[in-house]
Amino acid sequence: MISHKWELSPKEAIALQKQLASQVDTQTPLDIESVRIVAGVDCSVKNNISRAAIVLMRYPDLTIIETVTAQIPTPFPYITGLLSFREGSVILDAHAKLTHKPDVYLFDGMGIMHPRRLGIAAHIGLWLDAPTIGCGKTHLLGTYNTPAETKGNYEYVIDRGETIGVILRTRNKVKPIYVSIGHKSTLKTATEFVLRCTPKYRLPEPIRAAHNLAGQF
Repeated sequence: MISHKWELSPKEAIALQKQLASQVDTQTPLDIESVRIVAGVDCSVKNNISRAAIVLMRYPDLTIIETVTAQIPTPFPYITGLLSFREGSVILDAHAKLTHKPDVYLFDGMGIMHPRRLGIAAHIGLWLDAPTIGCGKTHLLGTYNTPAETKGNYEYVIDRGETIGVILRTRNKVKPIYVSIGHKSTLKTATEFVLRCTPKYRLPEPIRAAHNLAGQF
């Protein structure tokens, strides 16, 4: 578990990311069979207000059991690679309202698939000392082959000789998503869990629900 101030300059934020990245646990498999509650986490910004939403679902039936939101004046400019400093504090504000404890968190954003290996899923995973997984909708960095068009197929994403995630097909013949470890997971178990949470649509159900809620200003 970590703690730090969020009011940093971009230069200070980058230095902190480099410092924290070595603490991310990418070797402990997620114990999927013990998961009872999964959280979807997303944040949206409108008129310089940041709004975070967390939706908790029972696993494996994915029924909603709790939702929380929080909003604050947007505290940090939009800078690629520094998303967690724009959204982290409001996500933690929302998290403080939860009455249930999630076993794993799915973030609409990156984990270690990040230039400094500390996207928002990894950063908040360290803060909460909890298993987290990043699910991105668009390519940030790395090279890969296009996965076959059948659901469940994936290819590894490589950056500077390092495997940083997978590009995963979650629906037949539908644009894939990018999955990476946040904290306290392996890539294999993260990928398997994301697939289990994606029975119908392109995005995992917890993230879809959080995205919809975060946009309700």
